[in-house]
Amino acid sequence: MISRAEATEMFKSDDLIGLGMAADAVRKKLHPDNIVSYIIDRNINYTNFCTEYCSFCAFYRPVGHKEGYVLPQEEIFKKIQETIDLGGTGILMQGGLHPDLKIEWYEELLRNIKKNFDIWCHCFSAPEIVNIAEVSGLSLEDTLKRLQAAGLDSLPGGGAEILDDDVRHRISRLKCGTQEWIDVHRTCHKIGMRSTATMMFGTGETFEQRMNHFDIVRQIQEDTGGFTAFIPWAFQRELTSLGRFVKEEATAVEYLKMLAISRLYLENILHIQSSWVTPGLKTCQMGLRFGGNDVGSIMIEENVVSAAGTHHQATEEELRRLIRDAGFIPKQRDSLYYKYFLN
Repeated sequence: MISRAEATEMFKSDDLIGLGMAADAVRKKLHPDNIVSYIIDRNINYTNFCTEYCSFCAFYRPVGHKEGYVLPQEEIFKKIQETIDLGGTGILMQGGLHPDLKIEWYEELLRNIKKNFDIWCHCFSAPEIVNIAEVSGLSLEDTLKRLQAAGLDSLPGGGAEILDDDVRHRISRLKCGTQEWIDVHRTCHKIGMRSTATMMFGTGETFEQRMNHFDIVRQIQEDTGGFTAFIPWAFQRELTSLGRFVKEEATAVEYLKMLAISRLYLENILHIQSSWVTPGLKTCQMGLRFGGNDVGSIMIEENVVSAAGTHHQATEEELRRLIRDAGFIPKQRDSLYYKYFLN
């Protein structure tokens, strides 16, 4: 794996094609089968009530706001059934940090989902886990063990933003700190669950702060092997309060550079996702030659990023065509990247 100094120099480099070729070589080494995967799942945002007021978020509503909601179980079940009917195999369930929903609410929901559906539950970001633990008076480990016993299968990497407390203090002052994010994922891996790691960049952070994030993710993976994938994505400024201070969004070139450096620096994480939700389908396709070997989900439903002004959409066939046109074999996968489905 390359060094921190080498990766930092890559952020400053103008040789985009050279970076892409180097990242593509690592992808070929790790994935010689020429397969690029995708998943059919659904984002279910069970509540938009939140106490954290992050400056980059346009989705949340303060507790008591007339536009706030907590989805009833019947509505969540309807969304899950629609997902299964479309060939979906998982749900990505996340929400705001609700001050009144204790662990019993989540346990009952998970148990009822598992009782009624054969679906993978990839749910609850690190800040949500910290919040559930705090409002329930539990340790992180007890919280995760109880949720796992109720039906939680794996954890998404959301809430990472940039794992540097100076950045977090500026953009998400009330949300869990860097160490809490680390503790949640290390504990998740300790009890036998897997998780993903993410990075939201383009909020005015420095290259050094991005490298701090990379170092944390690389070290956790070195110690636990618990991350299935790394997913970088760019901040969407349009409808957010932070957007008043960050005047320009990350360009396609910056996104491709980030993807390539992710592949080169995080060689101990098998999968790097080239996203289409924020950069769009064409940039996602180019990302498959910049280290990406997965394009994420067809995204039956997504509310958080779209609330900030992004409205890209894709069907399964569009993603399969995108992958084929880039010279790869498209395969639908499961949530852990273990299994491909026949299609």
